[in-house]
Amino acid sequence: MKMEITISELAKLMGVSVHQIRYFEEKGILFPSYIDENQYRMYGINEIYRLAHILLLRKVGLSVQAIRDWSEEGTPDDMHGLLVQSVSKMEAEIAKLRTLSGFIGKVLNENERYGQETASFEVIQRNQLVLSSWFETDIESELNARMLAQQGHALPELFEADIHYVYEGGQRVRLCTEVQDKEGDTVLPAGEYLSYRFSIQGEEGLEQHFNPFHAFADRSSLILTGPRILVEKSYLSLFTQESIYYELLARVVRHT
Repeated sequence: MKMEITISELAKLMGVSVHQIRYFEEKGILFPSYIDENQYRMYGINEIYRLAHILLLRKVGLSVQAIRDWSEEGTPDDMHGLLVQSVSKMEAEIAKLRTLSGFIGKVLNENERYGQETASFEVIQRNQLVLSSWFETDIESELNARMLAQQGHALPELFEADIHYVYEGGQRVRLCTEVQDKEGDTVLPAGEYLSYRFSIQGEEGLEQHFNPFHAFADRSSLILTGPRILVEKSYLSLFTQESIYYELLARVVRHT
């Protein structure tokens, strides 16, 4: 009985595919012990250990090319450097995943806030929010592709970030996005805000929703101060593609 095993036996033993073993051979990092008279690739104990070593290096994040380069002329110091680089890449990926997880949590929370109601008024407590202006346009203008392209820089994360339309009176409106850990040009202070959540089928007639917003404030004896902030929550289209979701906000001062 031969002491060596075939490629299929090696694959089964190590929990990998035959294709993967052949790929490692093509890339020059694993070779059979010999090829027998029937053209079978045969692998001995050294090849088993070699494959285990390759799989470990792949598990800790090294590319096949990095394994080949290190196998040919690498030193222990070189391996230390490769592992440090691998840890840095993994930590960066973990940070991305945490950010994505936070975004998904935000989407779920916002969807729960909106619920099944077509419109909802509520006085809420908000933390300070720092905004950075994207561009300014006329209050009567509808957003179009040309308007966005003329800004001369990349779009913000349009379907991830809340787009804030800041109405400060007059005929102009500023489009802003939230910034964190850096300076912006508009600060919405912490405090109580009247929130009006609604959804529509398109962007036409957005301003008509300001009327019920102010009417509710009057009926509730609420004084609204500062700019009116219309927040577009594009990511909620994940749940209903036909609707666009908005939240209209203004800081509240109560009658005494």
